[in-house]
Formats: sequence, structure tokens, C-alpha cells
Amino acid sequence: MGLPVGQVARLAGITVRTLHHYDEIGLLTPGERTASGYRLYTGHDLERLEQVLFYRELGFALEEIAAILDQPGADRMTHLRRQHELLMRRIARLRDMAAAVELAMEAQTMGFDLSPAERLEVFGRFRPEDYAAEAEERWGGGKEFAESRRRVAGYTKQDWLRLRQEGEEIVAGLAAAFAAGEPPGGMTAMDLAERHRGHITRWFYDCGYEVHRGLGEMYMADERFAVHFEQVAPGLAAYVRDAIAANADRAAG
Repeated sequence: MGLPVGQVARLAGITVRTLHHYDEIGLLTPGERTASGYRLYTGHDLERLEQVLFYRELGFALEEIAAILDQPGADRMTHLRRQHELLMRRIARLRDMAAAVELAMEAQTMGFDLSPAERLEVFGRFRPEDYAAEAEERWGGGKEFAESRRRVAGYTKQDWLRLRQEGEEIVAGLAAAFAAGEPPGGMTAMDLAERHRGHITRWFYDCGYEVHRGLGEMYMADERFAVHFEQVAPGLAAYVRDAIAANADRAAG
């Protein structure tokens, strides 16, 4: 015995009118009827309803759903695989949208005087404000955060382009030292680490050696920062961390 339309509507979280409409357009016709002619939905009908609701959630029109579900040879697993792929795409898109909203929120908080187009041109997906914000969160660097916010509020597009170029040159130098087999505790790597520390101090806030050491640890521990180095060369994040630590030890010694 199948399930009556009212019970199916409650289980699916839709209205009886919706089920009646699906029946009228031939999208979901119940497989059984009572002696009085009332609709009864079988297990097969419920599986089809599930597919209909999945595709509706993914934004497909009812006509499109009917064509998809009635494709010859398309079984339940075929639909589930397709829906999984579509959902993963949507999740990726929503993550990108959330990141864009977060970026706009952070830019507003930090007082950036750049248009959205200029920010994309200068940074792409990288967010330099994360460095100061993360330092404040991890080490209580309130004054560092305030100083960074004060400085960047007045930066022009050209300032940001110079900042980015300088940062890229330092990372390129570290990558070259890494590729050449220079030890992270060697003079070349430590001098580049010192340039990196000076870069942060010059453009954002006074980055002391211990704060810099903490940033180095963060480059390994936090995927958001590790990817900045790992996309240049696998293993570079750990190399930068070790070079920063060695430079801090050199300064303390």
C-alpha cells in the first residue's frame, strides 16, 4: 500500500498542491490509486520525488527535470553522481562569494581607499590585511593592528603595487635560495628573512623578531598562509619559517 498525498507532502516538506501540480504535468504521477481514486505514492514514486526536489534545489526548471529524469538508461546512481558534482560546484561558488564578502568587510574595517577593481588588480585573491589581523588575534598585538590600519588607510593604488612587487621579490629570492639548496640557517636565507621582516615593518607595523617568528610558525600552521608559499614551491613555507626562526636567533644571539 502506497502513501497518501497528504503524508507524502508532510514528509517532503512541500504542499499537496505542489504534488497535484507535478501529477498534472506528468512529472510525478503516483503509481497507485485507492478504490475511491485517491493518489497513493509507491516507493519508486518517492525516489523520483527525491530526485525532483534535488534538482529543484539546484535551480532546474520543472521541464528540465522531467527531461533529465526520463533519459534512457539514467539510473538512481547516475543522478546522484550528477547532483553531487553540481552541489560541489555550488559549494565552491558560495565559498568564493563568502570570501569576496569577507574581503569587502575587512577592507571596510581596515579603511582601504581602493575601488573593488583596484583591489582585484593589486591583490587578486590575496589579502594583506590578514597579516595584521592575525597578529592581533594570536599575540595581542593591538598597537600593531592599529598602526597597520592607520598606515594602509592612506595607501594609493601605486603604493599597493610597490608593496606587492617588493613582497614578490622577497618570496622569489627565498624560493631561489630554497631551490639552490641554501640552508635556512645560512646567511643568504637569513638575510632574505630579514628583508621580509623589514618589508612588514615598512608597510604595515613594527614587526619585532618574536612577532616575526610567530608569523613564520603561522605560515606553516595556517593553510591560508601556507598556500601563498607552497604555490611557488612545495616545501617553501617550512623553509621560510625556518629562515625566519634562524634570523630571530641570530638577532638574539
